[in-house]
Amino acid sequence: MTNALTRMLATRDWILADGATGTNLFNMGLQSGDAPELWNDEHPDRIRTLYKGAVDAGSDLFLTNSFGGNAARLKLHGAQRRARELSRIAAEIGREVADRAGRPVVVAGSVGPTGEIMAPMGTLTHELAVEIFHEQAEGLKEGGADVLWLETISAPEEYRAAAEAFRLADMPWCGTMSFDTAGRTMMGVTAGDLAKLVEKLPNPPLAFGANCGVGASDLLRTVLGFAAQGPERPLIAKGNAGIPKYHDGHIHYDGTPELMAEYAVLARDAGATIIGGCCGTQPAHLAQMRAALEERPRGPRPTLEQIAAALGGFSSASDGTGDASAPTRRSRRRRA
Repeated sequence: MTNALTRMLATRDWILADGATGTNLFNMGLQSGDAPELWNDEHPDRIRTLYKGAVDAGSDLFLTNSFGGNAARLKLHGAQRRARELSRIAAEIGREVADRAGRPVVVAGSVGPTGEIMAPMGTLTHELAVEIFHEQAEGLKEGGADVLWLETISAPEEYRAAAEAFRLADMPWCGTMSFDTAGRTMMGVTAGDLAKLVEKLPNPPLAFGANCGVGASDLLRTVLGFAAQGPERPLIAKGNAGIPKYHDGHIHYDGTPELMAEYAVLARDAGATIIGGCCGTQPAHLAQMRAALEERPRGPRPTLEQIAAALGGFSSASDGTGDASAPTRRSRRRRA
């Protein structure tokens, strides 16, 4: 299957993705507890600004404002019947921005978790999860997304359901999990587990990897875990801009643009091809990430000690596989 992302992957050594959606929308006035997806209809100018900020900073790929745009999540706001519509609008605005960029830019239709627990631990069946993901996928497809982008997933069952839904929508996709619990997802998945899972799917992703989690150091440790499996598929690294801090009633991330530039280069050298930021990452971060990737030559695969020295120590001694040799955050030498 040839599409905008596979064409870009065929000609590029690395691809710069975008940064945070929530952080940037909160800076535009979004209130805690509000559904960002409703802004696609109510404030399309602000969503256009969100996308354009990433493109102007150098992103080759950006995610649509549709992370919580599935019926299960929108039900919390009484908007479950608008799932397909709101996702379509998110992609339409993205298509407009990408087509005006003057260079190839990939529109990735963001699909987040349902927020429900999959059976047998919870009540969400595989069939219903597929239906929920399929509805959103069709909306993103109608709006002009080049690729679907599953992110912040914890359960392998939900990852599989999304893969099946994307096959029904006949759309290429990428998929990341969030490794935020001592090197594992909340449902216990390790980097090695995900690397093996994607190869067993009837409809595997074009690229896979990690997003969000704890901090940039932890995410790069996970990327090294992927790389150790020898995957043939491109890897994705989308780490948070530092560590969240509570200040004056708001959450702020302490990662500077300089720190994120270091992260971007280390992510590339660790084996990631698609590199971006997650929570806290703003256009200023992206601009320096782009400059670093363009100006600094590729180096050898970094060690855990080199990652800790550049970005700070890890939040846990283990990467989820029982290896307790990594420096923890107590030994952090550099503050963001």
